[in-house]
Order: sequence, then C-alpha cells, then structure tokens
Amino acid sequence: MNASRKLVIGAAALALTVGGVVAVSSASAEPREAARAAVTTTAWAKVAANGAVQGSSGVSAIRKFGIGRYNIDTYGDLGNCALLGTINTNDGSDPGPGSSSILVGKVGSNTLFIRTATPSAGGTAAVDSDRPFSITIVC
Repeated sequence: MNASRKLVIGAAALALTVGGVVAVSSASAEPREAARAAVTTTAWAKVAANGAVQGSSGVSAIRKFGIGRYNIDTYGDLGNCALLGTINTNDGSDPGPGSSSILVGKVGSNTLFIRTATPSAGGTAAVDSDRPFSITIVC
C-alpha cells in the first residue's frame, strides 16, 4: 500500500472516530439523467360531465363546446409535457354504462382538447359522450 493511500485511509478513520463524515464525490457519480428526472405537476383539473370545474390548479379556463368535447387553457406552456386523462365517477356514482374513453391532446401552446366517449354505448354516445374526467399535466 503506498503512502498516499495510507494517508487517505488514516484520515477517513480519524474522521469517523471523532464523529465526522467522510464524503467521496465524483462528477460521474450521478448520471446526468438523474438530475433531469425531477418532474412537476404543472396543472390538473377535475371536471364534471357538464364542464363545471370541481377542482383545479394551473388551469385558467375550461370550455365545453359540444357533446363530450372540452378545451382547457393552462397558465403554462405545454411543450414537452406529459398529458394524462381519466374518466371519473361523480362522488362514487357510476357516470354511465359500460366502458369509457378519453382523448387528451395539445391544440395550442397552452390549450388542451379533451374528448370523452362511451364506446360500449350505441349511437352517437359511442363516438362522443359527456363524461366526468380528470386531467394532469406533468412537465
């Protein structure tokens, strides 16, 4: 064992003996991806089937403009964000028959288009159906 290695080991042992902390750092010890891994929910909304807002944050407006069709404006830019949507129940009651679907898409720098449907229903409800939903925007 060379003298410099003995010195480092001795210093570490002394620091631990007197209650100190030994920290070893390297620029390559933490991958660059880990530093970018932090994400933030920038906006969310819970919306009733009729377009009424039941709760939200980071959302400036919600407009229902057709059966199962909604636009949601946010305060921030949606570029490079994950857009998540789900059909809800209203206070524990089933909002409709069978399966449900939701489409969430970006139509502007800060505007989302939401389309809800009940695919198992017959007629036009299979294409568009007013359904309560929640959206989350994660950037």
